[in-house]
Amino acid sequence: MSVSTTAARSRLRFNPKLFAVAVLASLVLGALLGWIAKQTGADWLVTTLDTIGSTFTKLLSFTVLPLIFTAIVVGINSLRSLGGGRTAARLGGKTALWFAITSLIAVVIGLLVGGLFQPGRGLVIEPDPEKLQAIGQKTQGSWLDLLNGLVPENLISAFAEGETLQVVFVSLIIGAATYSLGDKAAPFVAFNKAAFEVIQRVLGWIIRLAPLGTLGLIGNAVASYGNEFFLPLVKLIGSTYVACLLVLFAVYPLLLSLVAKVSPARFFAKTWTVLQFAFVSRSSGASLPMTRQATENLGVPSSYASFAVPLASTTKMDGCAAIYPAVGSMFIANLFGIHLGPVQYLTIIAVAVFGSIATAGVTGWFTMLTLTVGALGFPPEVVATGIAIAFAVDPIMDMMRTATNVAGQIVVPVVVARSENVLDDEVLATPSAPPLLDREPATA
Repeated sequence: MSVSTTAARSRLRFNPKLFAVAVLASLVLGALLGWIAKQTGADWLVTTLDTIGSTFTKLLSFTVLPLIFTAIVVGINSLRSLGGGRTAARLGGKTALWFAITSLIAVVIGLLVGGLFQPGRGLVIEPDPEKLQAIGQKTQGSWLDLLNGLVPENLISAFAEGETLQVVFVSLIIGAATYSLGDKAAPFVAFNKAAFEVIQRVLGWIIRLAPLGTLGLIGNAVASYGNEFFLPLVKLIGSTYVACLLVLFAVYPLLLSLVAKVSPARFFAKTWTVLQFAFVSRSSGASLPMTRQATENLGVPSSYASFAVPLASTTKMDGCAAIYPAVGSMFIANLFGIHLGPVQYLTIIAVAVFGSIATAGVTGWFTMLTLTVGALGFPPEVVATGIAIAFAVDPIMDMMRTATNVAGQIVVPVVVARSENVLDDEVLATPSAPPLLDREPATA
């Protein structure tokens, strides 16, 4: 049997075009199974859904830190092909500037939507005591903690303890060192390139399980929370979704059209699978390889995308770092009758723009929200109670936040690439298959 015949049959077994339909169907089926489990008290079904969802999440999680490290090291060294140190510094500066600009826009929209919906106003609800205790045991975000937690005690502990921000810091230092060493560090860079490709292949297999993971995650959320928390918190959920949707389908398309000269329709056609996976997985890190490939499919040079996307996946989070802290702060303020004035609103904006790096890792939304309300001077008991109440529906909100995060992580490199006149319009105009999902294992 020829290699081409084997590959053709392999493609028949998995059709990327059916991926979106399968995930949407899993959303509906998962919600239905969760509702049935909630109504009938079927603990076995809740356990099954929870096991499926948590297993999928664990599969994604174990790839995140190696992905970040290898991607950043390779990405920094790939900047060499764009013109050397000065070009790299200019690209890095522009990237950071657009991170700040889009964060500013996102947090302002979060405040405007929060002011319109007024989440938390008139709400009387008691938090789950277990969630309140769990929130109280978490380390709240602060500027001092951010600085102190930036440098790991040793390289192994950063990976072993899942400290994403420390891994990013180490990756940047090692990446810069290998860049400065040039050919002397070539074997190490080559090893990281190979490791990144291996991790991408593994993640490509895991991504194909997304419909099954979706069924478990959504089903468990519906079975666990039900209507007793969902309905009272519908304004909080609605505010988060409306603000994210405005950024996703209004702000980003305007930036793409006016600044990057890229058709929003073409952008979403090439990124929809990635955004859908981000929505389901709730992980910018796990979406990184797909995000990077989608960015390249939009015409961004691989050398720049390899640097900008890994950095963005840990520091550029408009949903978690800008929109949600704004909406969440207003929710907690309204819940306890705390008045917010112009100074408080400016404080929320400043924290969102300058503190987005604190969102690195899976607890990013918690870090940024506590950092924000801490800057507002909310009492600790108010913060803990407010977050414990919102925590009940956090998975539902986190889906939309993560999709917004990932969209921003693609938009910024596209905008910067256009400003540098390196965006490849031929690649942009060429149709492309969903990232990673079109790759088949090699056959002999």
